[in-house]
Amino acid sequence: MVQFCVAFTPHARSAEAYCARGYNCPMPETLFPRRNFLRGVTAATALSYARVYGANERIRLGLIGCGERGRYDMGNFLRTGAVDVVALCDIWGVHIDQAKQKAPDAHTFGDHRALLDSKDIDVVLIGTPDHWHVPLAIDALNAGKDVFVEKPLTLTIEEGPAVVKAARINSRICQVGMQQRSGKHFLEAKREYFDSGKMGKVTLARTWWHGNGYHLRKAPDSLRSKPEDLDWGRYLGRLKWRDWDPQQYWNWRAYLDFGGGQVTDLFTHWIDVVHMFLGSDVPATAVAAGGVYNYKDGRTAPDTINVLLEYPAQLTATFEATLVPGIGGAAMEFAGTGGRLLIDRKHYEFHAAEKGAEPVVVTADGGLDMDHVGNFLDCVKSRKLPNGDVLVGHRSAQASHLGNLAYEQKRRIDFDVAREEILPF
Repeated sequence: MVQFCVAFTPHARSAEAYCARGYNCPMPETLFPRRNFLRGVTAATALSYARVYGANERIRLGLIGCGERGRYDMGNFLRTGAVDVVALCDIWGVHIDQAKQKAPDAHTFGDHRALLDSKDIDVVLIGTPDHWHVPLAIDALNAGKDVFVEKPLTLTIEEGPAVVKAARINSRICQVGMQQRSGKHFLEAKREYFDSGKMGKVTLARTWWHGNGYHLRKAPDSLRSKPEDLDWGRYLGRLKWRDWDPQQYWNWRAYLDFGGGQVTDLFTHWIDVVHMFLGSDVPATAVAAGGVYNYKDGRTAPDTINVLLEYPAQLTATFEATLVPGIGGAAMEFAGTGGRLLIDRKHYEFHAAEKGAEPVVVTADGGLDMDHVGNFLDCVKSRKLPNGDVLVGHRSAQASHLGNLAYEQKRRIDFDVAREEILPF
């Protein structure tokens, strides 16, 4: 892939940070297209691959990224009873063998391009580490496949417009794995308290996610030497070369080359709910503080982080997270003139502002993941935009990236909401 010099982009400050990590810069024209362009790219194209599914027609799925999360997602697709897994792709043979236990008849691949050449695949499920999300999604969309991609959609803030464009010009359904968008109790809370106006003017959304163990994973002793059937070079992809490092492979969430740490892995879920409930999805400013305070194990993503975003609708959204033991839990709380709403994946509570009002408590049915997969499959057949559409995924990842940029650059980030670009400092 050709690398493009920062000097050729009109956004040199953000692009400079992008290239400093060794990524290949996108074409300049894909950096921050106008907001109206993202909303208005035509869904019709002479090369559209759209097909009409019968009521009982089965959907053929190819999985790229057969690790733990990819296999979990694949299992949910299989549970619907409407999907056949016909192809598996991973850079490590062990993962393919594990996925084959659930899909014994699937063809296997070590290179996603060979999988995408298959005419027998309708849908691609992407369960790889974050640095592969956009390249794989764009390749799949251009190959005429509908795509379900894990969150965060993007590795960097610059990538979003390009993948949105690929979905739109190819008339493809692209769902991002932010399952709160399809959760019944999330949708109910939105209708009952935000759409109805009962919350009043919301000025603060607090979010937190403490003690997430995935960011503390230790590579097993069996990976001290690279397995012969693991393609480390392909795993790195567009990243700078480095010798085999079992921790960077096994615990990639702890390294900013591969992802955005707790901010993009966790905050992206919660800030997406803020966007969903309040209808404001592009922050105007971001500040952050944190660091690697306790786990001095070579990680580059902070083990403790605080982010604050300000939105043009005159509200702030915060995120706090630490991996240090002693505090746990993940939830969010909205403060409005009409009351206070606390919500997580298990329930919600509404406390009206009136003195003496009894709280309303609703328990979730636990079907978040299956509801989100079901919504995607419904949209594959109907061709309607899914709940976690690619543009939704871009905006939520973008908000998280602004928090990370504020942390990395140790400054306040000002963002042009209309143009969706970082303002010079």
